[in-house]
Formats: sequence, structure tokens, C-alpha cells
Amino acid sequence: MVEVHPRLLSEEYAVLVEQAPILIWRAGTDGLCDYFNQRWLDFTGRTMAQEAGNGWAEGVHPEDLQPCLDTYLDHFGRHATFEMEYRLRRHDGAWRWIFDRGVPMFNEAGEFAGYIGSCTDVTARVEAQAALAAAQASQIKALQELLPLCMFCKKIKKVDGAWQALDEYIHSHSGTDFSHGVCPDCYPNYSAGLKAEVEAYRKEKSR
Repeated sequence: MVEVHPRLLSEEYAVLVEQAPILIWRAGTDGLCDYFNQRWLDFTGRTMAQEAGNGWAEGVHPEDLQPCLDTYLDHFGRHATFEMEYRLRRHDGAWRWIFDRGVPMFNEAGEFAGYIGSCTDVTARVEAQAALAAAQASQIKALQELLPLCMFCKKIKKVDGAWQALDEYIHSHSGTDFSHGVCPDCYPNYSAGLKAEVEAYRKEKSR
């Protein structure tokens, strides 16, 4: 078996961490961050000094900051693994959804040594889920708004069970007024029916 010098392993590990396609951070036993890989710094457009300590929190969306800190501090105090999502400001000012997973570290003696975390940009997934939820909500709303319409007279059945003419129902719910007329398709039947009523009236009067 070929032995590798510890220094070479350390250098190789450093290269892997710096070039990994994910954002990596590290925190000491005091909970303050003391390292961010180059991917993180490139993403935020900030320096190590700016991100160190609690500086990274300046890039978290104001609406997500407190839940983010609560999750971090709660799990940190229990030395427990955590997962959370929050919006982080990219170097161009855009807010991106980040999935952050933090894992406690322990030294060879089993003593707590801080945390190491990895972050990935999940904006596409979050936006897709939001779009799907909006579409489902729209479909549910449309189903809830289906109106019971008589297939013959076209009256609408109201909540109290009474039937109301379609134009009256729409007017009472939206204030829309209607001008009544006869379309070309309906005019022949309307005219024939009107003539039949006139003839029936005349016959009745001539008796």
C-alpha cells in the first residue's frame, strides 16, 4: 500500500473543498463562522473578512433571517444535524433559494469541534413548486366557483335553493347590466315562435 504524506492529503482536501460545486462553510465551537470556500465567496461577491463571524447573515433575506438563526442556534446548542432553506443574496443582487445542511464536527477525542455545512442553490425547484401550488389553487378555486345552472332555462340555483335568472344573478354579484337582444342564430326560432303566438291569439279572439 502506498503511503501518502499527511501534508499532501491536506492540500488535496483543500483543493477539493475550494473547487467543489457547492457552497461550503465552517463554524467554530463558539458558533461563529471562520471559513467559507471560494464558491461561497464567488456567489455572494464578498470577502472572507466580510462573511466571517455573523457577517454571512447580512446576505440572508430579512424575512428568512430570524427563522434561519433560530434553526441554527437551536441545533448548534444540541450538536444536532440541521437542514433549512432560506434566500441568500447573490453578487448581482438577486435573491436565490439555498438549501443549507449543517453537520456537527468532533475531534479524535470525541469532543465537539464546531460545524461544517454545505449549501446548494434550489431556486428552480422552489419556484417550480410554487408555480404548481398556484396552479392547483387556481383549479380548486375554479371548481369551487362552478355554478349549478339549469340546462333548460339557464337559471342559476342560489345558496338558499332559489332559482334566479342568469343575468339577474350576474348583476347582483358584479353590478353588470345587460342590454337584451336576439342574435342571428336565435332570430328564426324567435320569429317563428312569435308568429305562432300571434296566430294563436287571433284564432282565440275570432271565436
